[in-house]
Amino acid sequence: MGMIFNARRLSAEELAAVLADPEKVDTLFQGGPDELDLDKAWHGLHYLLTGDTYEIRGDAGPAVLGGDPIGPDLGMGPARLLMPDAVRAVAGGLDAIDEATLRARFDPAALSEAEIYPHIWDDGADEFDAYLLPNFTALRDFYRAAAEQGDGMLLAIT
Repeated sequence: MGMIFNARRLSAEELAAVLADPEKVDTLFQGGPDELDLDKAWHGLHYLLTGDTYEIRGDAGPAVLGGDPIGPDLGMGPARLLMPDAVRAVAGGLDAIDEATLRARFDPAALSEAEIYPHIWDDGADEFDAYLLPNFTALRDFYRAAAEQGDGMLLAIT
């Protein structure tokens, strides 16, 4: 199964409920229109956005691994919470990155050398067009919609 990334938009009411009782975090990841599943593309996307394996850099840097830990361990640690202002900042950072910029950052040998999960970068397929770019587009659109609604966000790798 592996390590899967999920994000969950939080309305103002849901955000208040999570802040009041962080144990509720694990009940919120149920699938549905307020969630985004990037499967195993999360680490490759983080690397393309930040140029680093785990460090968070730049406005788009928190998109995958940002936020403050909250709630119980969901498999790979607790979820991470982004408040609405942080969601807006990340959305702006993602909007500033176009396909050409992302494509220029894609270097399969560098991803392999950095041991970027899921370790598929040398298998001969076009991982950028078939895997990373569609997931980047979904991530950008998800943040954009959350920012427009003033939502917070939970991020989790399970």
